[in-house]
Amino acid sequence: MNAPVRVALVGTGNIARIHAEALRGLGDRVDLVAGVDVDGVQARSFCQTHGIPHAGTDLGRTLAATRPDLVHVCTPPGAHLDAARIALAHGAHVLIEKPPTLTLRQFTELETAANHSGRHVATVFQHRFGSGARRLRSMYEAGVLGRPLLALCHTTWFRPQEYFDVPWRGRWDTEGGGPTMGHGIHQMDLLLAILGDWTQVSAVARRQARDVDTEDLSLAHVTFADGAVASVVNSVLSPREESYLRFDFARATIELTHLYGYGEDAWRVTPAPGHEEAVLSAWHGGERGEPSGHRAQFAAVLDALAAGERPPVTLAEARRTMRLVAAIYASAFSGHPVGPGDLGPGSPFHERMQGGGPPWRLIPRQEVA
Repeated sequence: MNAPVRVALVGTGNIARIHAEALRGLGDRVDLVAGVDVDGVQARSFCQTHGIPHAGTDLGRTLAATRPDLVHVCTPPGAHLDAARIALAHGAHVLIEKPPTLTLRQFTELETAANHSGRHVATVFQHRFGSGARRLRSMYEAGVLGRPLLALCHTTWFRPQEYFDVPWRGRWDTEGGGPTMGHGIHQMDLLLAILGDWTQVSAVARRQARDVDTEDLSLAHVTFADGAVASVVNSVLSPREESYLRFDFARATIELTHLYGYGEDAWRVTPAPGHEEAVLSAWHGGERGEPSGHRAQFAAVLDALAAGERPPVTLAEARRTMRLVAAIYASAFSGHPVGPGDLGPGSPFHERMQGGGPPWRLIPRQEVA
């Protein structure tokens, strides 16, 4: 039996609580050794609550003292890159919350740091790891569903103005974007995990109702390498909240309706005429019973590390998702369709998600209501 993986948590807010509880659910596979936060009182309270022996405020010193194998980065997005670099420099693997960085340029810097260290970096995109998503991907790869034709990827959530009173929210320099970056990214990542590489994006983004620097909604048309097309909507203005993914294949429609996580009852399968038996047999006969969530991804990360393999979601996979986010902003703010090749070094949207800035940058925020 392998020794427990020693894990440190950086950032001790609400997302760290979710990480700690999920890690505890993995039993003796994990040894939580440290919690780190710039707020020492919060760090000590968090560690006491979760039975973690070492609370610290200085990440480098804490890592040197506790020598974790794996560091979970749960800070606000603007601190992700620095925390990951420090963890890699201390010889730890890194699992980093979404979005992994604020910009594509920072993402390249993260890749460079990971390659230099020889350690692995993975991003938390837990919706990939529910058994329903894995079953869907397996059926698609096996040819049961036929060719993908159309997809819908709609994250329609509600966040009141008070939500943005937290100083780092709703700002390009600390959150990296609005719902396209911070909310819908989970659904978009699952969309890409099923359909693969995208080739072109045409988009609109608006600051419609919230007093923020970023957008509060976006809409995009996405074309995929295999010819499928998708409608992607990201909103924090929608009182009836829903996360909805629909995949129309030649032989079946597969739908997922949930909010922040899904189980088996969130899926709906509608075979095309003549394909009922093959589709339903494959769907009901596949892997079952694992809800989406952090525990499922963390277990997969531990399995990969134990096997000496790259843990999911790899930086290459996360880059594809980050490029889609950047493409939505680039198309919305430039007024033109955008492909992956338009987002390399030299593009303003490689340097910053907002590029030269959204069209409302010159409008006083208080006028948006």
